[in-house]
Amino acid sequence: MPLRALRPAPLLALLALGTVACSSSNGTNAETSEAGSTGSDAEGSASGESGDESGGPGSSLPLPELAGEDTTVTAFDDAHIYWLGWDEGQNFRQIDASVSFPPAEQGYTGVRMNLRLDCPGAGCDWWDRKGFVGVVENAGREDERVIELGRFMTPYRVGGSWSLQLDGLRPLLTGEQTLRVYIDTWVGPGHANGDGWLVDVDFEFTGGLADEMAALVIPVLPEMGFDSGDPSMPIESLVPSVDFEVPAGVSRAELWTVISGHGQGNAQNCAEFCPKQHGFIVNSGQHATTIWRDDCASNPVSNQSGNWKPNRAGWCPGDVVQPWVLEVGGDLVEGNNQISYAMEDYENTCRPGLDTCTQCVLGTGCDYDGGNHTPPHYRLSSSLVLYGQR
Repeated sequence: MPLRALRPAPLLALLALGTVACSSSNGTNAETSEAGSTGSDAEGSASGESGDESGGPGSSLPLPELAGEDTTVTAFDDAHIYWLGWDEGQNFRQIDASVSFPPAEQGYTGVRMNLRLDCPGAGCDWWDRKGFVGVVENAGREDERVIELGRFMTPYRVGGSWSLQLDGLRPLLTGEQTLRVYIDTWVGPGHANGDGWLVDVDFEFTGGLADEMAALVIPVLPEMGFDSGDPSMPIESLVPSVDFEVPAGVSRAELWTVISGHGQGNAQNCAEFCPKQHGFIVNSGQHATTIWRDDCASNPVSNQSGNWKPNRAGWCPGDVVQPWVLEVGGDLVEGNNQISYAMEDYENTCRPGLDTCTQCVLGTGCDYDGGNHTPPHYRLSSSLVLYGQR
């Protein structure tokens, strides 16, 4: 029987749930979760089922048959990311590459992505910039989308290197794929604030077979962004609910989510400098976590310039953004499922269009100025990883 549509419950309900600690060496999140709670009926939702077409009720999960050999795949080698303008040959803020990964029938017990940033000729970009590495589906078409593998924030004026363990995302890294590296830079050769960035990315595959392995990745929310704080734009209108199919034979399921907040000068100095709860309703299961990094001053890239020590909403300058990996297998059923995104209530009382602006923490007016006052903005992506038993 199909599940009824669910509307994202207010985060007020999520805030009332029990709390457990969820931490990593790169930050701390306070996570809450509950399975079995009930949402209200929705009038409608955006359908966005995606993933391997072999999935579906009654089907078997595609599991590797042979143990692969240890191998390293290079995706980008000194890719020069920069921007000089919008004319042809001036904008290289993103670079795509065709990459050959091991075939799906070969098994790997580990996949690690290594990222390195170096400084070109006259030096690195002076500023901390958001960036990502992702798999591009339907590149260049209207329905193009990016399935994010890893997000990072550049250091101020220096390079660095980081690694992310991506074992669960192995089903995305099979055969021929288009990969994209992107950095939100606005400088390039000859600019007073640096020449941009040189980027290396490779993937280390550890061969082997395990009793349980990632078999399917469903990109629930491809890489996207939205501005928060305007009550006339509720979260369900910005991030619609998504319907998807779960095939038979799933032993475990993880939701891999990356969230980071950006923008300053608003009420509570959101979204870069304010902790907020974000969450998901997976069918009837509710889950929430506080997006916040409390260890930016301990960043090992300590030779950078700029304002890198203050804590931020899910990220630190000169580090990767750690994914929130959430077990959701108990919330899923074979066949049709639905997931909705939710966020703690927040109104930005310092925004354009208001008759009276209040709580502008950096002393600006209502209008955004591109510097001390920028929109409270979140970047978001989420993929569902389905595991099967061999």
